Amino acid sequence: MKVSIITVCFNAQKYIKSCIDSVLMQDYPEIEYIIIEGKSKDNTVEILKSYGDKITRWISEPDKGLYDAMNKGVALATGEVIGFLNADDVMAYSGAVSDVIKTMQEQKSDAIIGDVVHTKEENLDEVIRHHHSRGYKPSHFEWGMMPAHLSFYTRKKFYTEFGGFDTQFRICADYDLMMRFLYIHKISYHYLPKVLVKMRTGGLSNQGLKSIIRINKEIKKSCMKNNVPTNWLKIYSKYFVKVFQLVQRPDEKQ
Repeated sequence: MKVSIITVCFNAQKYIKSCIDSVLMQDYPEIEYIIIEGKSKDNTVEILKSYGDKITRWISEPDKGLYDAMNKGVALATGEVIGFLNADDVMAYSGAVSDVIKTMQEQKSDAIIGDVVHTKEENLDEVIRHHHSRGYKPSHFEWGMMPAHLSFYTRKKFYTEFGGFDTQFRICADYDLMMRFLYIHKISYHYLPKVLVKMRTGGLSNQGLKSIIRINKEIKKSCMKNNVPTNWLKIYSKYFVKVFQLVQRPDEKQ
């Protein structure tokens, strides 16, 4: 079963190499690695060129934003299963993709959700927050909560059947997509209790109070668009859960 891993990047010279290396070190034999590069002004393209044919395919062209670029990656993907990895982040261990596919096949599920950890920017071993998907239920979308997107692997056919990332959203198109797949269309999923990705602090959804307000407005708009019942009290109550995630740490046996 071929797996397409997609990375979208722009001016990513600082960390793109560690991201690429973490994909290339995966022990799963059928990985197609696609990078969508948005015409960076730094040395990102030169770094991509240095990998030669180790990267299955990469393109460098302007895009209309993060989610437009992600849709480009999906359109190019030829794998049966699709996963994403941000340019600043890394796969947590070499067997991550193997574990995803093994579990998907054993459980006969349409999707896998796992865990990610948020780390210090300069020290990937220093965990700030453990975003786990344990106990996730589709009804959690009503409360503005979703599984960790970078731990979400699902079949490409659903992007065709149910649509890709809705580019009207600047921050929460991943929330909107997963809600459509898991809540609205009820594809089957299984939780894999493994940390699959280490995420450096930062990102579009972690840029202060203005970003928090904007993402919650987008979450409410997405719920309204998809006729998912919610309200502001539900949406903002999710921050109580995030407080507990700040003190939780991954199981050392993972």
